[in-house]
Parts: sequence; structure tokens; C-alpha cells
Amino acid sequence: AELRERLRSVKHTILVLSGKGGVGKSTFSALLAHGLAADEAKQVALLDIDICGPSIPKMMGLEGEQVHQSGSGWSPVYVEENLGVMSVGFLLSSPDDAVIWRGPKKNGLIKQFLRDVDWGEIDYLIVDTPPGTSDEHLSIVQYLGATHIDGAVIITTPQEVSLQDVRKEINFCHKVKLPIIGVVENMSGFICPKCKNESQIFPPTTGGAEKMCQNLNVSLLGKVPLDPQIGKSCDKGRSFLSEAPESPATSSYRNIIQRIQEYCDQHHFHEEKII
Repeated sequence: AELRERLRSVKHTILVLSGKGGVGKSTFSALLAHGLAADEAKQVALLDIDICGPSIPKMMGLEGEQVHQSGSGWSPVYVEENLGVMSVGFLLSSPDDAVIWRGPKKNGLIKQFLRDVDWGEIDYLIVDTPPGTSDEHLSIVQYLGATHIDGAVIITTPQEVSLQDVRKEINFCHKVKLPIIGVVENMSGFICPKCKNESQIFPPTTGGAEKMCQNLNVSLLGKVPLDPQIGKSCDKGRSFLSEAPESPATSSYRNIIQRIQEYCDQHHFHEEKII
């Protein structure tokens, strides 16, 4: 009941998942938040539940920030007026501190983030999750079950080693009845800035995300090519979308973000009709 009360003012909730670590899930979550918050009329919140590897504070340029307690709960840390962030990274005394916790303690913190953070009225709540299909994922789906989740965006890279784990993630979504918005293929080829030739850094030996999506009847939201500037922007805590507006990766991201927005709007409209 407390969770339902707190999250009643959240319009859309999007989970960002992947079976494997290192495929660009936090990068995508950060850029999705920046992309949605580019519309100043929208209030966006980014919740980082990767308890053992919280990279969102670094990527959003918020390292060293602290969480403040107010009468209405924890206050998120704001990047822009309409973009708030919450992460376990804000609760550590140093970015190098290890969080050495068992499952129940992680679950307790996730519940606390949902129940005690005073987000206010939000159009989009983006949840960046750790890799896999275990404690944190079950907890967030269970707790958010008190409200509604628009769906999950699943991140992969083109090679079979990554796709193998993504199939497990898709299976997880089906089992817990979590709608899948679609799959994003990250690091999809690299265009040389000098000769403009494209190289496959991670060869799609089994047809990449496109073939997998066809086989599993899941939407492919888009492919994002490798761009060294993405890593640089993340390290500096800046938005790649505004730092490299002309990059092919930026136009891919913008198309994907637009498709996610359209999905959420349709989902919302469909729910209102049911009500």
C-alpha cells in the first residue's frame, strides 16, 4: 500500500535489462534519461538498482553527491530541473567502496528506494538493473507490481555469447509476465571516421539481435554503432546526445527513444481505455 501510494504519481515505468554485463545497459539508461528529459515539459527519474556496480552517478556527472533526507523522504539528486537520479552510489563514502551484501539486504534497499524517495510527479521512471535474472530483478518486478510497468528494454551486443544470455532474459520476462518493449543492439559495427568503412568489432555469427528478435517474435528497437565518444562522454559525466549531435549513434539513439515514447503513449492510452 505504501509503495502504491508513493508511485501513484509515476506515469510510465521502463526497466532496462540485459543478461550479460558490459553490453552498455547503464549507458543506455543514462542516454534514455537525457533523451526523454530533453523535453522540458517532461519530468524524468533514473533509478539505479545495480547495487554492486553503481555506475550511474559517474555517467550523470554526479559523483560525490549525497542524498538528503527531508520530511517527505529521500530527495533525489538532480542533473537538470526535470531529471532526478537515485543510486546506492550516493550512499557510499567513496566510489571505490565495495557493497558486500546478501540478497535480503539488497532487496531491502530496492524497496526503500521505491518507498522512501520523494520523486514527485513523474512522466518517466527509468530503472537501470544489474545483469542477470536473480534477486534484484525479482524484487523490482514484485514491488512495481503494486503499480504498473510499461515494459522492459533489453540490451545486447551482436555476438552469440551475449545473445545466449539475452534469450534467458526474454524468457525471464515471459515467466514474470513483464511486457517487452523491445531489444537494442549496442556496439553494432564501427564506422571508421577517416575512411568511412564499417567494421564488425563483435561479429554477429548467428545473425545478431535482428535474427534473434525474428525467432522470438520480439521487436528490435534499433542498432547503435560503436562510437569512442560515447565512452568519453560517460567518463566525463556528460550527455553524448548533446556532445555529438551529428554522430550516427546519436541518430540511432534518438530513433530508439522515440519508439519507446510511442510504445509508452500507446500503452497508457490502452490502459485508460480499459479503465
